[in-house]
Amino acid sequence: MKIIIAGAGEVGFHLAKLLSYESQEITLIDTKKDSLTYAGEHLDIKTIKGDATSISILREARIESVDLFIAVTSSETTNITASVLAKQLGAQRTIARISNTEFIDEKETIGFSQFGIDELISPESLAASEIELLLNQYGFNDTYEFEGGALTMLGLRLSRTAKFVGKTVKEAAEIYSELHFIPIAIQRYGTQYTIIPRGDTQFKEGDKVVFMTSAGGDAELFELSGKVKTDIKNVMILGGSKIGFKTARDLCKSKFNVKLVESRQSMAEDLADRLPNALIICGDGRNVEILEEENISDMDAFISVTGNSETNIMSCLLAKSKGVKKTIALVENMDYYQLSQSIGIDTLINKKLLAANNIFRYIRKGEVVAMTKLTNMNAELLEFVVKPNSKITDKIIKDLDFPRSAIFGGVIRDGEGMIPLGSFKIEAGDRVVVCCLPRSISEVEAFFS
Repeated sequence: MKIIIAGAGEVGFHLAKLLSYESQEITLIDTKKDSLTYAGEHLDIKTIKGDATSISILREARIESVDLFIAVTSSETTNITASVLAKQLGAQRTIARISNTEFIDEKETIGFSQFGIDELISPESLAASEIELLLNQYGFNDTYEFEGGALTMLGLRLSRTAKFVGKTVKEAAEIYSELHFIPIAIQRYGTQYTIIPRGDTQFKEGDKVVFMTSAGGDAELFELSGKVKTDIKNVMILGGSKIGFKTARDLCKSKFNVKLVESRQSMAEDLADRLPNALIICGDGRNVEILEEENISDMDAFISVTGNSETNIMSCLLAKSKGVKKTIALVENMDYYQLSQSIGIDTLINKKLLAANNIFRYIRKGEVVAMTKLTNMNAELLEFVVKPNSKITDKIIKDLDFPRSAIFGGVIRDGEGMIPLGSFKIEAGDRVVVCCLPRSISEVEAFFS
């Protein structure tokens, strides 16, 4: 597949890095020579210095033969313009990164495809949705929903009180045979290695385990993991950015009690007008006295989404020290993203990584309809639609020569999520979720092609 990426920032570079592993033919366009030099030295791609809205630059990149054009520069206007031009000049499919979340809300009304833009990606909107999902699944550090929640991925760290610590996956399955979840990836405490669990894999204290659950599985996981399920109602948000605003607006609609702290007077006044159901506080959220005056210890969750990663991390650590149960910090620096559990914050989110992973699902071969990379793990979740002529159709799972570094996480059939065991038979039309290590992706895809 021939792909052009406009923008060599963190989103563009991360995308190019992911795609270079897939042996795609990639061209990266940017106006900054330094960004292109770094990308060219670290990745096997072609680079072109220039403006992606220049017709001559697009033609130099051979836009007429491109399968996919992705515009992810920091300028929304550039991305929209470049995508429209790319489509008119022959690109098969276009994706534009935007920052105005209204465009996402009104996507169908405006009809961006008529202009030549097939998909819109808003990192801010993705981050706000991720935050709301994390709050709705309190107690879990990673979440991802398939088909509106028919299947849900949940990640947690096993404490000493978890009932299946010390047992193998097979032993746990025999004891809790009627459960609605299955482990799909494990990272041992203090290591960077990702294990795809088999029957003889043992659960150990401190393991970070990712589970796939069908309806009711989250409640069962709470009970067996030794956690106490507590509803989150009172939420404090630090930062009135686009993410802060959208998160507050969405949480108010979901009946959360929201306090939003913003240091800029004019911004705070504007937010007060736009968010009548939230309490807007004008003050410096880094000030311990202000947070204590606003009863931070009574908050169920603290979300820090200012434009400064260090501020977000430190304020979350402060909130944690005051007894807040759930903390979420927005980080721009990709290096920080690897540190979430070790520094004591429940979840770090990176909007650029969310955007890159969201875009990445459009590139997958076969019938992949969704994908996500597991946070801090070297594994991916892929969702396939099973075609009538797929190699996997009408086959029983245990009879397949499926790679050991991959596992069936769940199946959605007629809208119902199911946890498939060895005797499960895959049928045409099923939506199948697979967790696998990167080295197995092409092998897994072959089963569904």
